[in-house]
Amino acid sequence: MPTALRLEPVTPATIDAALALRVRSDQEGLVSPVVKSLAEAYAHGDTAWPRLIFDSDRMVGFVMAFFDVRFHPDRPDDRPRSGLWRLLIDADHQRGGYGSFAVEQVCAEIRRRGGSRVTVTYVPGPHGPAAFYARLGFRPTGEMSSDEVVAELELT
Repeated sequence: MPTALRLEPVTPATIDAALALRVRSDQEGLVSPVVKSLAEAYAHGDTAWPRLIFDSDRMVGFVMAFFDVRFHPDRPDDRPRSGLWRLLIDADHQRGGYGSFAVEQVCAEIRRRGGSRVTVTYVPGPHGPAAFYARLGFRPTGEMSSDEVVAELELT
């Protein structure tokens, strides 16, 4: 049976399952829990795009994109960015291609909105996602956002 991957908005029917999504214990300091992401999505409703990742009827993760955000609004050369704000694949479903699928879908949404570049920030370290993002084509810009590496992917 073919896999039916899709992104869906968070709804009253799915919120409890979304809040139960968890990464592996060694990843806990690398990505915020879904509850924080949803609070941020509520507070930044104009720019946040939270979605659940489904494989058929099984919820396997959470992704949240951002659109047209300035990282350094006090700098005159700062440009609006769009990208991946949060990516969390449940510990029981990692290494199944779900993260790559979610990033591809965020890229497609940014393209649909007229964007040509995708930005991501991540915590560096031995269990961090640097290699995952590098495999997808993201390259560090040399910038830091707080304690996170900033990387970008040019969309073609």
